[in-house]
Amino acid sequence: MTVAQRLSFLTIGVTDLQLVKQFYIDHFGWTPLKFDSDGVVFFKLNGFILSLFPLDELAKDAGIPNDAGNPGFKGMSLAYNLDSEKAVDDLVASLRAKGVRIVKAPEKVFWGGYSAYIADVENNLWEIAYNPFMEMDEQGNVIKM
Repeated sequence: MTVAQRLSFLTIGVTDLQLVKQFYIDHFGWTPLKFDSDGVVFFKLNGFILSLFPLDELAKDAGIPNDAGNPGFKGMSLAYNLDSEKAVDDLVASLRAKGVRIVKAPEKVFWGGYSAYIADVENNLWEIAYNPFMEMDEQGNVIKM
């Protein structure tokens, strides 16, 4: 299975969500998406979403510890979004067959989607996800959420 070259989300794990959110608003002039909540902040960029997520919650979502004993956790993840749960399952199975480390198997998640986590050879996390609330164009660019 060939994977299209695209990025759907870049998630930064932060220790002070409101402070970092305000940084992007004040210094870049960016506007968060309207469904911004207490637990996560989204900014729509050029074809993908920048999300700010509490660092501990990001580690928990990936199913890994956020501590000094886990030096591979860099406090961020990239996301590759697909159009169905089956597509997530198929891609993860294909990556597993190629020897890619599966950090967290595909499962339904608290925000209403379906996702898994994999790691590249330097432990950079990729979330492989289906988000039923997101619309993408044919190239996989995020159109709206």
